This record gives sequence, C-alpha cells and structure tokens, in this order.
Amino acid sequence: MSDDECCNSCEEVREAYRKRGWGMTNPDLIDQCKREGFVQKVKDEEGEGCNIHGSLEVSKVAGTFHFAPGKSFHQSNIHLHELLAFQSDIYNISHKINRLAFGEYFPGVVNPLDGVQWVQEAPNGIYQYFIKVVPTIYTDIIGRTICSNQFSVTEHFKSFEIGPSRLSPGVHFFYDLSPIKVTINEGHTPFLHFVTHLCAIIGGIFTVAGIVDSFVYHGRRAIKKKVEIGKFR
Repeated sequence: MSDDECCNSCEEVREAYRKRGWGMTNPDLIDQCKREGFVQKVKDEEGEGCNIHGSLEVSKVAGTFHFAPGKSFHQSNIHLHELLAFQSDIYNISHKINRLAFGEYFPGVVNPLDGVQWVQEAPNGIYQYFIKVVPTIYTDIIGRTICSNQFSVTEHFKSFEIGPSRLSPGVHFFYDLSPIKVTINEGHTPFLHFVTHLCAIIGGIFTVAGIVDSFVYHGRRAIKKKVEIGKFR
C-alpha cells in the first residue's frame, strides 16, 4: 500500500501494518479500529473455540501444516502470526481431533488420531504431531483399487518456558512419507484351506475332550480307591 492510499477500515489498517512489518501495539489508538470496536470484539470472543472442517492438497514430500491464533502473513520469507491484537499472555491450544486422514478411506484402515483430545494445563507452548505417512494400495475382491495412505504418529508438547521457539503457539502437524509402500489384496479363502482349518478345529475339540475325559476318569478312580481303603480299615 502506498503512502497516498487511505485505510477506511480497521482490517485495511492492520493489513497495511503487516505489509510494512510493523506491530499493532494498541488498536484503540487507531480511529478506524476504535470506531469499529475492534478490541471489544476480541474481548467478546475470549474463551471461545472453533470447529474446523476441510481438506487440503499437499505434495508427496515432507511438509507441515498448523492451526494457530492470529492472522498469518509473510515477512522476509518467514511465516508469522499477528498475536498482539489478542492482548493476551496465554493462548489456550486445547483441541480435539475428530478425524484426520491422508487419503481415501478403505476397509480396515485405522487412523490413530481419530478422537484424540488434549487439554492444555501448562503455560504457552506448541503441541506437535510427528506423522509418518505410509502409501497404501488396497484392492478389493472385485478388483477395484484404492490408492490411499496409512500413518503412525508421535506427540510432543513444547513449553515456551523451556526455551524460545521460532514457531507460534498452536497445534502443528509435521508429516513425512515412508519409502515403503504397502499393498493389500482382498480375496476368498480356497476351499481346501477351509477344509484344513475345519479339520484342525475338529481335531482340537477331540483332543480337549479326550483330556477332560481322562482327567474325570482318573479322578473317579482315585476317589473310589480312597473310599474302598476307608471301608477296609
């Protein structure tokens, strides 16, 4: 924005500040923000959360995405977030992940982050998920192929009390692709395998029945022998 352009709204002023790399320390001193009640709007939203739903396309290389308070902008090729407008020293990043998947659903897939919930108890920090994505090809019984992914995950919370961080407070996901691909083929069990399994089950039943019968037989004999000795005495 050039020097001769005018900002008619608080948002335009904030955008102009971001383009110049300035920090907005007190929005109440700016006429546009004061007129629109910007600070009061932020205070009214204090303690509220948000529900995010959507999808994004990523390249098949290691990368990251995150959820953080404040509006994001770039300065000197660095990704930053404007947090001064919140006028808070503590940013609550408690969260619950209802569902997170890398690719289309296929039978048997287990997404380890589905239903995961974390509540912040420590001061400001960042919650990190390190995800290892495994490409997976699933082929069902009729030959339909689904190209998707499975993943494993580790979690870590880093408090800003331990040391400074270049990352803003929020929930960060770091993902990397595994060099190994998994192929899953669905098929029927051959009839001979079924017969073999059935014979193994029947044989196991007869074996257990024989053990039980032998235990009962020898038990009865032992009891009968003791009874006969007692009568003889």
